[in-house]
Formats: sequence, structure tokens, C-alpha cells
Amino acid sequence: MKKNVLFFLLCAFCMAIGQAQDYTVSGTVKDEFDNTLESATVFVETIADSTLINYTVTNQNGVFELEFKTKKPKARVVITYNGYQTYRKELTLTKETFALGTVSMQPYAMELEGVSVVGESAPITVKADTLEFNASSFKVAPDSNVEQMLKQLPGVDVKPDGTITVNGKEVNNILVNGKPFFGSDGKIATQNLPAELIEKIQVTNTKTDEEELSGDKASGDNKTINLTIAEDKNKGLFGKAMAGYGTDDRYESSLLFNTFKGDRKISVLASSNNINSVGFSMDEVFDNMGGGRNSWDTFDELQSATRYGITQSNMIGFNYADSFLDEKIEPNLTYYFTETNTDNDNVTSTENFQPDRTTFTNSNSVTDNYSRTHTVSGDRTTIKIDSTLTIRVNPNFKQSTNVNNYTQAEATTDEEGALLNDSQSKSVTNKESTSFENRLYLFKKLAKKGRGYNVSFNNTNSRSNTDLNTQSETNFYETGDPSDIRDQNRFTRNTTDEYRLSAGFREPLTDSLRLNIDATYKYTNDLDQRNTFDFDGTAYTDLNAEQSYYYDSKTNTFSPEAGLSVQKKNLWLSLDLGADIIDFKNRSVYVGATTELNQSYVFPTVSARGRIQIGKSKSIYMNYNYDVSLPSAQQLLPVANLSNPLSTIIGNPDLDPTRNNNLYFNFNNFDFSTRTGLFIWGGGSTTNNQVVSSTTYDDANKATTTYENLDDVYSGFGGFSYSKSFKGENGNSLRYRASIDANYSKSKGLTNAELYESDRWTLSPGVSVTYEIPELVTIEPSYRLNYYDTKYDNYVIDATSNVTHTANVQTTLYWPKNVVWGNDFGYTYNSNIADGFRKDFYLWNMSLGYNFYKDRFLAKVKVYDLLDQNLSATRTITPTAIVDEQNTVLKRYVMFSLTYNLEMFGGQKKKERHFMRF
Repeated sequence: MKKNVLFFLLCAFCMAIGQAQDYTVSGTVKDEFDNTLESATVFVETIADSTLINYTVTNQNGVFELEFKTKKPKARVVITYNGYQTYRKELTLTKETFALGTVSMQPYAMELEGVSVVGESAPITVKADTLEFNASSFKVAPDSNVEQMLKQLPGVDVKPDGTITVNGKEVNNILVNGKPFFGSDGKIATQNLPAELIEKIQVTNTKTDEEELSGDKASGDNKTINLTIAEDKNKGLFGKAMAGYGTDDRYESSLLFNTFKGDRKISVLASSNNINSVGFSMDEVFDNMGGGRNSWDTFDELQSATRYGITQSNMIGFNYADSFLDEKIEPNLTYYFTETNTDNDNVTSTENFQPDRTTFTNSNSVTDNYSRTHTVSGDRTTIKIDSTLTIRVNPNFKQSTNVNNYTQAEATTDEEGALLNDSQSKSVTNKESTSFENRLYLFKKLAKKGRGYNVSFNNTNSRSNTDLNTQSETNFYETGDPSDIRDQNRFTRNTTDEYRLSAGFREPLTDSLRLNIDATYKYTNDLDQRNTFDFDGTAYTDLNAEQSYYYDSKTNTFSPEAGLSVQKKNLWLSLDLGADIIDFKNRSVYVGATTELNQSYVFPTVSARGRIQIGKSKSIYMNYNYDVSLPSAQQLLPVANLSNPLSTIIGNPDLDPTRNNNLYFNFNNFDFSTRTGLFIWGGGSTTNNQVVSSTTYDDANKATTTYENLDDVYSGFGGFSYSKSFKGENGNSLRYRASIDANYSKSKGLTNAELYESDRWTLSPGVSVTYEIPELVTIEPSYRLNYYDTKYDNYVIDATSNVTHTANVQTTLYWPKNVVWGNDFGYTYNSNIADGFRKDFYLWNMSLGYNFYKDRFLAKVKVYDLLDQNLSATRTITPTAIVDEQNTVLKRYVMFSLTYNLEMFGGQKKKERHFMRF
């Protein structure tokens, strides 16, 4: 069977390209004054229906060489450049090469101020700060989402977790018609908006509120993608509803509904499942199924897959965006509710390093965790008072409830196997928390070009109350200490209030040089209070003073700053110098004694950033900053934290602030003429007065920890990624990517009053390939190796290392007609893990779907973990320990689901999809 499938795919590939002939067209593009034009778009299309065959852009010398394949006897070459008339020439394909010589572009007779004139929609348009793709030039299946379209764009990479990079730089902001689609989570837009809606995809550098409203160049290096909906489709509705049920009582359901008209947009989404998919996802092939394409390691409120345990989750969300009074007021309001319940069994084996011995801790735990969260936000709500004054508000309110039931048993032995201590514990935690954050930003443009001022006010207010009931027994076998038996309630209250007021003034000194003056005042108040009550036989009323405490920390910071910035066509530089003037007050109450520690500091601040644009395709970016961070009240004040029977923590009032130097740089080059991308990055940090742990162990391995300052702690990182793509006449594409990440860190600390050091190296090469025949098949194999090497100084162990191998293959077959067959196969191998933990496992997910009733319905059968091999065995190497863990994972199940699709744009229903047939 496997051989038949491979033979079929090979035949399909040969049929697709076998009869096409190779041709080359070349030339040099100049303007009316004989100046070369860089980044003019050159493309070849069919004459009959203007179907795109291939495209490129001119280099910095105006030269292009475009290779293309076609079976047609004629083709048309088209050259476009912003503000110039379109050049067209028909080619009779009786020879393989065509030299056009010098192509002289003629300007339009009149170009209105502020209007961008382009003869026709080119596949790619390179502007000053924007890379623009014409969506119609990149063909995808009729029911594809935006994410599938993004994968077709040169230089754009979409990772399995939904993270998007453009020419190696991460996309951290996704907009639809210039506005957030559903709060700040761009994946909701890319994974659910139909691709057929989109007219243009614009890529720019991500800007802060100040940079966006003032028109400044972006100071950061992340990217923003703006999806522009075609005007004739910017009115309508679309939605999906899916429900599924499977073996072992597994279930899933999702709902998405959007209606929009111009600037007004209303969105509703909901989800409920017990297959570890927290939040919302409606993947084309696997719906909510975790693993493979939905294998997310990070968490946000709208989209995540839990790595450990079995999670049942519910969520509902609502978003409203609009504009009023001629776009002077632009609200963007979001509400969502999430509810999760996770059960997990954990087995952990830890090898703890000390200067004179090694101890071994084995533990087993069971967790039942419930959480519920309400969130209301108004991301990027904008009020335009007039053409010179704009106010932007970003409020966010969150209320959450958490209930955790936890049971643990653990034991620690020495190298000879002698028992040092053991413990059993169980606890129930109830936590209620609320937070409110808001950023109010005002920018005023003044009469002189480039002159303006801004005022911003930020506040963060959070409250949490935790009620913990715990029973535990800890036994010590080497010291003769009595067992530590506890039955108590702990009530903990944490509050944080931070207010930040900033004002800035911008004064242009020349056309390219500007003076920036800023001043910021910040007030922070942190409070941490715990009252512990022992059980007295009838109730929890006996106050345990040694396990109760009160911390209060107040910080007043005034930060004046002045800087210069240079903005030219291909150069942006900024240098800011300032100071942090700090009044730092800390107070604690412990066992009836009050301790106060008041300190004042004046620290310099330095920030330097720059970007050099080399032509249209190359750039160099650099960022350096020097800052100072203060220890926390818990690290400073001499209060004993006795909450853990095996570990006591005491602050050190002699700690000094930590001083950090940070550097980052990258080089980026994407050659559109060859579809080749290169991204190189590197950086590092040095730290003096690093706050480190100083831990002393007794004979029973009970730890007492305080904090010290140490110098010469540093880290470094670097790497590169390379990508190249090929495209045939029928849209068949091949893309491969190779990358290497390298990291180094030197860590220090004190154990039993002796200094230890660890040097940790990580090397992670990886490669991936994507081959696609549109509307027929997509194949995506990938492989990554992670090598970890850690060397220790002043430990009983000198070094340790570990290697993990991860290989994946993702395939999607759209054949026969109306059928979608998806496979995700992954293999993970861990070379060096403790006895009793499995080194490797396979994870194979499969989905088979059938579209019917004019593609309105999609029936699927999905199998998670087809081979019943899934597990979660991990090894973590730290400066003081090697930790091997195994957790509960979702095991094999079969799911049957039905999806209903509704799409109606501009008064027209969705077109029926047509699959390639043989």
C-alpha cells in the first residue's frame, strides 16, 4: 500500500512538470533619466487568462533574470514599478532565452499627492517600509484559511505552533484591515479567516503606539502582518460549527461566527472538549486535536494545547470592533471566558549535585487542578480628537479562580542508597485573583514637521487571596531531628499597584536628526502577607508565628532621559542616555519584630539601536542596553520562609542591585529573484552583582537558602536560518529550510559555602522540506537535533550531556474528490534518561474527512496516537541538578466529527471547491 501511494505521488509530480519547457527572460530596468530601478516587479503570465507563471524583482542594479516553465506557445512578461506605467511584452516561445536589454519605464503623466499609482497588481511590491503581496497571485484551495495562504508567500514560515516568521523575524502582531481581529491573538485570524477574503498581505516592522501615531520608523525588529479584505467582500458573514464524539468518552466542539460590514465587526467563538485543547482552534485537518499540527507548548487564553495531564476545557469569546464619527472613535472590545480541569500523575527522579556528594530524590504526585477566568479588554481603542491629536487606550481586566488538589510522596537517598529523608503530603488550594491593566497614550503633532509631544499613563493593579489547607509528615533519618508534622491553613494575600506617568517631546534639528527628551515617574507598591494557623484539635485557630510574615515594598523611580535619533532613507539610529533615581523602601514584620530597609540609588541607563538597509533586500539590526534591577523584598529582608519542611529561605539585607549589559544583532537578506532567504543573529549578556542562591544542606539533606551577589555571570546565543523555494508553472512548490541555534550560559552559585560554576552549551540544528501540488497533496518532513552539554566546577560530577532527536512528517492529501486525508507522524528519542523512563516514542495522528452538500458539511474520522505509543518523558539539566520527569498523557482515541461551514461575502455564497482528479 505504501509503495502504491509513493508511486502515485511520483506519477503526479511527473505529470505536473514533465511536459513544461524551461525558459529565461532577462534585462535591466531603468527610469526615464537612465537611473536603474531596484525592486521593480517582473512577472510572466499566460496570455489567455493572465495566470501567474513566475515572478521576481530587480536587484540593486536594476537587473533581473527570470526562469519559468510553461507548456503554452506564448507568454507575457510584465514589469511594474510604483508611479510608472506598466511595461508589457508578449513572448513567442520558439527559443529558450529572451534578452530584453534595457527596459525604460515611463512615469505617469500626473501623480496625485499622497496617491500610490501602480499599473496593475503585481505579485510582490517592495515599498520603503512595507512588503506587499497580492493575494490573488498565490493560489490555494478554495476552502483554505489565511494560514495556508501565508505558507505560499516567499520568505514566510509558519511553524506547527502557529508562530509566523518573515525572513527569519517573528511576527508578533496580526491585523485585519489595520485592526486586531480578536484581541491580541493573531492566530484566530490566520487559522479561521477564509483566504478568498484577502486582497493584500502587507508586512511591516512592528511599531509602538508612539511610533505608529508619530510616523516614526520602528525601533524593534519584529514584524506586523496586515490582512486587507477585498472591498467587494468586506460585507458578509462566515462561520463554522463542529461537534465530535469518540472512544473513551472523548468529545470536542467548536463554534466560530463572524459578521462584518466595513469597519464594523462582530465575532463569537466557543469551544468545549476533553482532549487537551484549551481555548479555540478549528484546524482544517485535525480540528482541536493536540499533537502534530496543534502541538503547542505555550499558553494563552484563546489557544493552547496542554503538554501534561488530561484536560477538559470550555471557553466562549466575543469581540466587537467599529468606528464612529468619521473614524474618530475606533472601539475594539473583547470578552472571553475559559474554564479548565486538568488531572495529572507525575513521576520525577532528581539527581542533586553538591560539592562533596550527590543525592537522589524520587517523587510521585497526583494533581487535580481547576481554573476559571473572565477577561475583558479594549485593545487599541483609538480616539482621534483632530488631525493632530490622538488618544489610544488599552484596558484589560481579568478575574480568575483556581482550585488545586495535590498529593505527593517523595524520598531522598545518598550515593549508597541510605535514606536521608522522606515525606508525604496533601493539600487543597483555593485562589481568587483579579487584575486591571491600562495604558493611556496621547500624541500631539505640532505645526513644525517632526515636532510633537506625548503623554502616557500606565497602571497595573492586581489582587490575589490564597487559602491553602495542607497536611504533611516529613521524616529525617541522619540528624536525629524529630519528624515535621503539619496540619494547617495558610492565608496569603498578594497585591501589586504600579503607576507610571511619562511625558516626551520631539524636536527636529535637521531633516534627518531629531532630539528626544523624556521623563518618567513610576510608583510601585508590592505587598505579601501570610498568616498560618495550626489545627488545635477542633479548628484552625492556633497562629503559627514562625510560618507567618508580612512584606511591604515601595519603590519611587524618576527617570529623565535625552537622546538623538537619525532617520534617513536607508539608515535609522538612536542613542538614549538617562538615569534612574530610585527611592527603595522595604518593611517586614516577622515573629513580632519589624525590620525596615530603606535605600536610595542613582543609576545610569543607556540604550542604543540601529538599522541599516542595504538595498531593498538586506538589512542589519543592532540593539544594546544597560540597566540595573533591584532585588525583591523577599530576597532582601531577613524573614524565614518555612512553608517547605525540606527547605528554609531567608533574605539577605546586604544584597546590591544587579547590573546588566545586553546586546543583540542580526543580518537579514531575502533575494526575491532566487527565493533565497538568509537570517543570521547573535547576542549575549553580562551580569555583575547577580543575585544567586546560597544553599547549605545538613546531613538529612534539609536545605537552608539565602542570597548572595556574584560577578561575571554571562550568556551568549547565535544562529542562522536559510530557506529556498521553487515554484513550477502549475503552482507546484518546493521549499526547504535549514537552521542552527546555539546557546551558551555560565551560571554560578554557592552550595555549602563553596562556589560552583556551570557552563551550559546547547546546539540545535534542524531541517525541513515542504512539497506541494496545489489542491492535491502537501508533504512536510522535518528533523531537529538538540545537543546539551554542561560542565561543572567544584561538584562531584564534572560534566553531563544529553541528545534528543525529533523527526516529523506531515502530509495532507486532497484526493479523491471531496476527500481530505491528513497524517502527522512524529518520533522523539532522548539519549540519556534515568532507568525506568522510556527513551523514545512515536506519535501518529490521522484524519480522514469528506466534504458534501456543496462543501457546507465536512464529516471526519480522526485517530489520535494511532500506534498507542504516546508518552512524556523529559530530561532537564540545570546548574544544580538533573531532573527526569514522566507525566500523564492523552492516549489513543478515535473521534467522529461533523463540521458545518457558512460563508457569504458581498451577497455571494462560497464557491464550491474542485479537487484535481486523475
